Amino acid sequence: MVKKALQSILMPLIAIFISMIVGGIVILITAKQNPIYAYMALFSGAYGNLMNFATTLTNAIPLIITGLGVAIAFSSGLFNIGAEGQFWIGAIVATYLGYQIKGLPWYLHIPLIIICSMIAGALWGGLVPGLAKVYTGAHEVITTMMMSYIAIYFSHYLLEGGPMMDKGTIPQSPMIQDSAKLSILVPNTQLSSGLFIAILAVVVVYILMYKTTIGYELRAVGFNMKAARYAGINVARKLVLAMGLSGAFAGLAGAVQIMGVQYRLYDSFTSGYGYTAIVVALLANNNPIGVVVAALFLAGLSTGAQEMQMQTNISGQLADVVVGLIIFFIAIEELYRVIMEKIKTRKSKLEPVGGQE
Repeated sequence: MVKKALQSILMPLIAIFISMIVGGIVILITAKQNPIYAYMALFSGAYGNLMNFATTLTNAIPLIITGLGVAIAFSSGLFNIGAEGQFWIGAIVATYLGYQIKGLPWYLHIPLIIICSMIAGALWGGLVPGLAKVYTGAHEVITTMMMSYIAIYFSHYLLEGGPMMDKGTIPQSPMIQDSAKLSILVPNTQLSSGLFIAILAVVVVYILMYKTTIGYELRAVGFNMKAARYAGINVARKLVLAMGLSGAFAGLAGAVQIMGVQYRLYDSFTSGYGYTAIVVALLANNNPIGVVVAALFLAGLSTGAQEMQMQTNISGQLADVVVGLIIFFIAIEELYRVIMEKIKTRKSKLEPVGGQE
């Protein structure tokens, strides 16, 4: 078990190391800059002081919560790539309830928004893609992706002259009530008490997946669906449940982002958190603790790229290219695993049988 755990940590570290080398070569060739100096600026910009670290944590919060949802789906053998749309649905519900409901104290208003956003995300992720998967065999990659597009274009309808558009010409919703806003933890930053919600979500998912019968059954379905069915597990129900839970956490992430950072929904609110969360879950091997580490790493890349641009004169576009390269090499981590297994298989064939030479 220890060896397996070390391998699960080693593979992502190898992927990160190779991606950093390739990113450094790109910096050296295109920008004529010292890669080590550029990476030091990147690290300083992400974690160098309290303000930078607070910004990194702010960017990591939606990645942690959405990544947990994607990890639940992956652990159950489902490939939910529609977390972006479920994130949008959560944000839409949070915004609407945030400015429409007035007069509630914060300790009622915020939980109400959280619950409704999670239900909306669960229905968006679990009802259509989950039921379609179980009863028609429709692949969840197609259905979740289509539902994601529907959610995004639905938000455009709501904001571009639709029922949620605020007065004026800018396509944006009204500001949410003060009772719906999460408190700020570090002054002059956007780091909110959404951090505690993210930590609580990690604890809940860890207990759910590793300490309960439901979590065991979800992971059993993901490991081998036929064996799980033979063991008496209701596979269809577990698949719908997994998609619903995955959508619920993505919806929660959208709500936290509105209540803690945005305070209103913009037409240009293109988060991308749902897509990056796929990388987070892959890098973390679907482990809730690993999700936190992976989210902090990817959020740090995003935050530190700005500091790298200022200190090294590397253009913003090139900084984005470097970040994209790093994410790409992390995403194909599975390729390293296949190569290592092939090398191991070839070595076993070359070794003499029974110690004979």
